[in-house]
Amino acid sequence: MAAAERNVNWHFWSGLAFFLVVLASTFTGIGWLYYTAMDAQEVPLKRLVVQGELAYLTPADVRDTLLGEPLGSFFSADVDQIRTRVEAMPWVARASVRKEWPDILKVFVVEQQPLAHWNANQRDDALVNQEGTVFYADKSVLRKALPYLSGPEHAVAEVVKHYRNTSELLGLNGFQVSQLDLSKRFALELLLNDGTSLRLGREALLERVQRFIDLQPQLRKHQDAPLDSVDLRYDTGVAVRWRDPEEQQRES
Repeated sequence: MAAAERNVNWHFWSGLAFFLVVLASTFTGIGWLYYTAMDAQEVPLKRLVVQGELAYLTPADVRDTLLGEPLGSFFSADVDQIRTRVEAMPWVARASVRKEWPDILKVFVVEQQPLAHWNANQRDDALVNQEGTVFYADKSVLRKALPYLSGPEHAVAEVVKHYRNTSELLGLNGFQVSQLDLSKRFALELLLNDGTSLRLGREALLERVQRFIDLQPQLRKHQDAPLDSVDLRYDTGVAVRWRDPEEQQRES
């Protein structure tokens, strides 16, 4: 009976010891796998691929931004943190980041699409994008001339709306808006690319623009002097000013 008891105890303790050895080995293996996965030297990211239609940025700009700090390994690299770093770049509107096994990090970039300069007399790097959001970026990379919009900082959306509406109507009739100013009292003034200023005031803006367009046959009769300004803030009629030919000659 004692021998049988000792035999049972031996089996119990040997089984327990085997279980503990297996358990310890398992945790050791898990720990090794974790630290291997987290070690950038063990599973490094070897390729950084930048994608997207880029006009104001280059892939090298994005790489320089990301490689300025360690990215980590394939497993430890935080794609949300990397995306945040890319989206902090001035010309980036949004970005997406994903990893591809075994060693590739792919970054897809959507650039800002500038609509116009914004309050350039206050800050020379301010722009407003096609969505009506102000952003700040290096303007030296702009590839085409943009109109200048100005107005109260809290009225960006209204300024953009006025620009779209008036420039569309004028564009259909061969005119181009180069500048739009919305005053603190919300009075609107446009400057056309030929130098003509249109004072529209605060009401019936598109009707007043249309009145200017309708007046073109009469205004063209005075081709000896270019238009300087047209004040359309009256219920009926307009006030027209032509440039002084001598002054224009001195400016040229």
